[in-house]
Amino acid sequence: MASHVVGYPRIAPKRELKFALESFWDGKSSAAELQNVAKNLRAATWKQMADAGLTHIPSNTFSYYDQVLDTTAMVGAVPPRYGWTGGEIGFDTYFSMARGNAKLPAMEMTKWFDTNYHYIVPELGPEIKFQYSSHKAVDEYKEAKEIGIETVPVIIGPVSYLLLSKPAKGVPKTFDLLSLLDSILPIYKEVLGELKEAGATWIQFDEPWLVMDLKAHHLNAFSKAYSFLEEVLVGTKLLVETYFADIPVETYRTIIQLKAISAIGLDLVRGTKTLNLVKTVGFPRDKYLFAGVIDGRNIWANDLAASLSILRDLQTSVGKGKLVVSTSCSLLHTAVDLVNETKLDNEIKSWLAFAAQKVLEVVALAKALIGQADQAYFSANAAAISSRKTSPRVNNKAVQKAAEALKGSDHRRATPVVVRLDKQQKKLNLPILPTTTIGSFPQTVELRRVRREYKSNKISEADYIQAIQQEIAKVVKLQEDLDIDVLVHGEPERNDMVEYFGEQLQGFAFTVNGWVQSYGSRCVKPPIIYGDVSRPKPMTVFWSKYAQSLTARPMKGMLTGPVTILNWSFVRVDQPRSETSMQIALAIKEEVEDLEAAGIQVIQIDEAALREGLPLRKAEQAHYLEWAVHGFRITNCGVKDTTQIHTHMCYSNFNDIIHSIIDMDADVITIENSRSDEKLLRVFQEGVKYGAGIGPGVYDIHSPRIPDTEEIADRIRKILAVLETNILWVNPDCGLKTRKYDEVVPALINMVASAKLLRTELASAK
Repeated sequence: MASHVVGYPRIAPKRELKFALESFWDGKSSAAELQNVAKNLRAATWKQMADAGLTHIPSNTFSYYDQVLDTTAMVGAVPPRYGWTGGEIGFDTYFSMARGNAKLPAMEMTKWFDTNYHYIVPELGPEIKFQYSSHKAVDEYKEAKEIGIETVPVIIGPVSYLLLSKPAKGVPKTFDLLSLLDSILPIYKEVLGELKEAGATWIQFDEPWLVMDLKAHHLNAFSKAYSFLEEVLVGTKLLVETYFADIPVETYRTIIQLKAISAIGLDLVRGTKTLNLVKTVGFPRDKYLFAGVIDGRNIWANDLAASLSILRDLQTSVGKGKLVVSTSCSLLHTAVDLVNETKLDNEIKSWLAFAAQKVLEVVALAKALIGQADQAYFSANAAAISSRKTSPRVNNKAVQKAAEALKGSDHRRATPVVVRLDKQQKKLNLPILPTTTIGSFPQTVELRRVRREYKSNKISEADYIQAIQQEIAKVVKLQEDLDIDVLVHGEPERNDMVEYFGEQLQGFAFTVNGWVQSYGSRCVKPPIIYGDVSRPKPMTVFWSKYAQSLTARPMKGMLTGPVTILNWSFVRVDQPRSETSMQIALAIKEEVEDLEAAGIQVIQIDEAALREGLPLRKAEQAHYLEWAVHGFRITNCGVKDTTQIHTHMCYSNFNDIIHSIIDMDADVITIENSRSDEKLLRVFQEGVKYGAGIGPGVYDIHSPRIPDTEEIADRIRKILAVLETNILWVNPDCGLKTRKYDEVVPALINMVASAKLLRTELASAK
């Protein structure tokens, strides 16, 4: 029985790729040194999977930044502003598209479907001339073959690539991206021909767009694309992989009829109805079914007995020898290797499986299907599954009772937002176009060292507090010197906006090396929510109260909202996500009220990941938005009218959920805007009325580029064309944690200067 994984983490067990990338970007190592690190990491990954007994090993899932950007390089879709004139795309052009450079901004970055991974959005238009400009897929296939490992090259499919793109600047927003299908398909044909010539027997096209709500012209595009590629695929098997949701019935019927496709990969974890679809509609006896029964997006050990039952059931619907055991999606979205977790207690560790362990689960199931089950392995798995179901540390009756009591109220603040804003302004006395930042300030090497030494007991608590307070004082003084209106304390005590809170809440567990890539070299270490959630004591009050004591200006209390904590954690699967979210909301509510009691007048509750959790299918979205928005309102329903509640969102398409954002009833929302070509503004141009405070980001913090004052001022002018002056705030797109001070300070100087310039212009206009 064959076995397969859709993809594998590229960052390496201890983030070796991250450090190699950042060393190269900082000019501390050469391109050759970076390439050598990458080559060694690829070889180690392929050998690990081969040694585990995996039969279909993916290649070209490694990336220096992002797999969609790799595809953009492959088809030569480089925006003209980067000055590329043809030939094989090198690091200069590649990283300029990803990160920007001293003269040019980066391309837009947005969330990959409903995950916390970000991709670089291709910019396409009718004038584009596609050309084969990166041979990475072929080169990496050959590289694996040279060390004796046969792999399955993985490429983003042509239809999904086009649908993941956006019209380039100056191209009408109504431009039909699928009109480019005829011009991009010859590039794919050329790539397939080279892979076939190199000896590839299997090739994988990822077409995740197949799980979306598709119309007839979308389905026609898939049919057209794979009919065009049919000839070049003779003698080679093509796997078309889908993931993240159920595949719609009509889409399924279309795909299973395409002759070019030898195999279809289906997500049987999130695609809860797909199994029944295979049974009722049927499955072609001449095609392979890659059954995604191992969860690629969570870290819980698979219930092997349950999965084996599903696979045996599928065997009756699939041709003999045509069933392949696989993961639900790429393992990119889970941590790398549980072996490196030396501090997790043994009980919780027994409940988990990271990417390396999931490969073993796939292989174990494939062997069990042909009567070669490892009985000891299966018995240990059954014991772990039973332990998690019955462990007393999972359930807290008091928390469950408190969450149950939330039902029956919408938890709205009693006073309308326009009235609250008036009361808050009388108390805060802010200028028009008030300036603020999103929360974090740069995390220096010295700061990380202090936190690391405190965690390892190398410095005392008193020394740690003194060091953090010194950093807070420095950040507060800097903001006062810059003349920023509403300050933050900079979050020097925080490792991560979710992990920091999870470490102080019951029901969470933490890893040492459970890193997951978010974008480029940026990695996060999601907490593990294994049980009912509660707050034993205040989490942020001490630091916020100290920061406020240093200044007469308003100091924001900084919290992460319940839905973001949920969506950026590995979440328990034994109860609905909505119930876990409500438990977190109660804990954050307690913190909000403690901050208010400590004299904090402005409290920001970040919901950066609200949009991320939105189900991909429209029929399921209303239910999610209802409980997600309700959870946010719970956190702040008990504060005074004069306490100003902010929230922040970033790097997603928010236009389609703007009414739910309004329904959150925050006093002020800061939201990413600059990197996405100001698409947020279109929703207001189209007539949506927004009465609360709003701060569309005026510059992109994910690029080292420093915008000048006039550029920021021009962006503010565009915003003022669609929003009222009295509700507009001026702020960056996101937190400043990942930037350096020599980038942050001049950018903030220019931001404040632009706000003052606009205040002068507005005063003169009167």
